[in-house]
Amino acid sequence: MRIAYVLLDPGIGVFGTKGASVHVQEVVRTFRALGHEVSVFCTRTDDDVPSDLADLDVTRLEVPRGLDRSQREIALLRLSDMLADLVTDTVAASGQGFDLVYERYSLFSTAGARISQRLDVPLIMEVNAPLLEEQRTHRGLVHAEHAARATAASFAGAERIVCVSELVADWVRTDYPGLDDVSVVPNGVNTERITPRPDHGRLGGQRIGTPSGDTIREDRPGGGPPSVHGPVRIGFVGTLKPWHGTDRLIAACAGLVGDFRVDIVGHGPESVALENQVRTLGLDGRVRFHGALAPEAVPEALREFDIAVAPYPAGENYFSPLKVYEYLAAGLPVVASRVGAIPGVLEGTGAAILTDPTDTTDLTRALQRLIDDPELRTTMGARARAEALTSHSWMRRCQQILAPVTGTAGDTAAGETDAAPICEETSVSVWRPASAVIS
Repeated sequence: MRIAYVLLDPGIGVFGTKGASVHVQEVVRTFRALGHEVSVFCTRTDDDVPSDLADLDVTRLEVPRGLDRSQREIALLRLSDMLADLVTDTVAASGQGFDLVYERYSLFSTAGARISQRLDVPLIMEVNAPLLEEQRTHRGLVHAEHAARATAASFAGAERIVCVSELVADWVRTDYPGLDDVSVVPNGVNTERITPRPDHGRLGGQRIGTPSGDTIREDRPGGGPPSVHGPVRIGFVGTLKPWHGTDRLIAACAGLVGDFRVDIVGHGPESVALENQVRTLGLDGRVRFHGALAPEAVPEALREFDIAVAPYPAGENYFSPLKVYEYLAAGLPVVASRVGAIPGVLEGTGAAILTDPTDTTDLTRALQRLIDDPELRTTMGARARAEALTSHSWMRRCQQILAPVTGTAGDTAAGETDAAPICEETSVSVWRPASAVIS
């Protein structure tokens, strides 16, 4: 099939480093691996282009700069119309259409529904979060009625809506009743891209570059498994935002004893506060901040960890955390909060210790147990890798997403259920192996 992948959200770069960008890349990568031809239409690209996606067909409509929140929201409404026009005009001019529109749900976008209707092809809508409530709570929303109408129109125009968790699906079904196909397909992981250390051991002195030129480096005389020849490495990968609970991890580490280090890979608005917390707790020599890594560098970073942590705080958690699946694929014992969909993914696997999200001491106990028991870390790590391979590959996820369109059954893996003037200066960029700009 020829698939038009639509992404209006200006907060997500197709070639960015945060989890949402990784998600976009993995879905596109897997669609292509399944033999489909993918063209992406978006408002942001960023610069960390994976080598295997360097030939991806990407067309970008740029959001005008210098706008306040209200103007920006109106600009997105206009860009949605422009994007739909661009796709349909391109199809008319080239005579080469699309067989499917696949849109990642974005506030103010009706582009996917419009393209689907004009080309008379199905639309699959991917919903990762209840964005209306999330935007109101965390960022602010001026034109809420416009956003709600666009959401309703997009959902009504979709032949299939795939949600990353049951909580997200419940939101869709409750607020937009009567939709034909609202299913749950959790996130996944590329088990070929993310792999464990060979024999769960690496030679010492490995370096992983970060944007600042710093490295994650292991000083382990004599080489061998990290837990044998150096401190136990506790790792976190993710955007540094309040709902990821990185502050809980740092607080928990203040109560640990023994030879350990903490590697925090990611950046975000909490960076300064977290660095201050480390200094206040006297953990300067224990905790290192490495900034964000390009997705291509993350697998190597994960191989330097001995323990991986998803320390989410208490509260409603509708995520299907990519980091948890990546930790499993890397063959790492996982310590995670018992919130949202996480227990359904990890409980009973033997790969994780689930902790009380309201009790930092419980997190400390779990980490200390793994620091003190290298054999347990090895056993849990092996089970983690097996779980990723058996139940959570992106190939299985994308086959299930596309099953109603392709006519294939699609395996059901564990945890999966069926279930305006402002825009006048907008420019269009087309990503090609030799990039060109259309003005």
